[in-house]
Amino acid sequence: MIRRIDLRGQKLTRRELLAAVPRAEFSVDEAFAAVRPIIADVRERGALALRDIAEKFDGVRPEHLRVPREKLAACLDALDPLVRAGLEESIVRVRKVHEDQVPPPHTTVLADGAEVRQKYIPVERVGLYAPGGLAVYPSSVIMNVVTAQAAGVQSIALTSPPQAAFDGYPHPTILAACELLGVDEVYSVGGAQAVAMFAYGAAGSDPSDGDVLCEPVDVITGPGNIWVTAAKRLVNGVVGIDAEAGPTEIGILADDTADATLVTYDLIGQAEHDPLAASVLVTPCVELADAVEALLPGMVAATKHAERVTTALTGPQSAMVIVDDLDQGLAVCDAYGAEHLEIHTADAAAVAERVRNAGAIFVGPWSPVSLGDYMAGSNHVLPTGGTARFASALNVLSFLKAVDLIDYTKAGLKELEDRIVALANDEDLPAHGEAVRGRFE
Repeated sequence: MIRRIDLRGQKLTRRELLAAVPRAEFSVDEAFAAVRPIIADVRERGALALRDIAEKFDGVRPEHLRVPREKLAACLDALDPLVRAGLEESIVRVRKVHEDQVPPPHTTVLADGAEVRQKYIPVERVGLYAPGGLAVYPSSVIMNVVTAQAAGVQSIALTSPPQAAFDGYPHPTILAACELLGVDEVYSVGGAQAVAMFAYGAAGSDPSDGDVLCEPVDVITGPGNIWVTAAKRLVNGVVGIDAEAGPTEIGILADDTADATLVTYDLIGQAEHDPLAASVLVTPCVELADAVEALLPGMVAATKHAERVTTALTGPQSAMVIVDDLDQGLAVCDAYGAEHLEIHTADAAAVAERVRNAGAIFVGPWSPVSLGDYMAGSNHVLPTGGTARFASALNVLSFLKAVDLIDYTKAGLKELEDRIVALANDEDLPAHGEAVRGRFE
């Protein structure tokens, strides 16, 4: 059901390791041809284009592209009390973690009359995307909204694809989560068209929209499908984006102390997301790999989305990677750069400290990815496709700008005058030096 990659006895270079780890066959570039005209259409025709595109791709023509305030309240009133309690607990934990992330301002005094202060300013307006598709993600609403609120963003808009089953509105639990969080600017728009609406704004097309349906934002965050990812790449630079999210993935580093049943549960849990989801086990223990392989067919057959899980586990993006030891296993994990990395080893905390590349690290058997998806307090909007080698999880810095304030007195500048002029002349930019020297002549 899941292939094996045997790396034992091989001394691989970094380049060879990067080539050896499994990856999804996922090309954003191929989506550009379809996405560019969608973006152009939304820029030109605004809300009318959004309705036409929804009718074509979502099978419904939303009457209200902006969800009425009373609809949000009604969805929260109708929410299952246990689901509401779960969302509320998640909000509390995520808010606590992300409020603690906000960096304080600081001042560096370099000499008398020479100081540089740095402060963090939240962006003015953000557009947050909550995906639809094969599952419902009120948890993504929480991860995006709470992080932006903790950063101090004042203007927050959220969008999620319209659903034919719900009269052209997003899923009711998505809307209930928005109401819980106090977000009342919510749109029934999905896909690349949602990214275009946030990046460029959209004019209204009927009286219920007003003259302007949606004003442009400064930053767009939130995971989505290949069309959303392609659109985010195309508008990056017009607005800021968090990352280009690809199919979700789990890496599990496990040794002979790991419980094969728990490992199997977690491989299946990630594969449940999407047929392109990646589940990768890295282990020096062949017996563990054998046990997982024996457990998979029965446990997959017993799960609700067995067909989807089977497709994901048998795809090229999933594998069991057999290594010589934990040192080689860590090298493989760092080359893979998993979105989620679980550590099932002896002294898991010490092993986790050695990991360099992962979106989030889940330490030991009692910290599964499912915990991080909902209530760990960490953010589940994470880098995918190996980008954890250079990218981070969504956090308050995604919505903050670091701004330096340079504050020198006349004496502080005078002390540097000759050296600034010398450097300016060396760079053949003499007017730079004259701008300093002229202050003292």
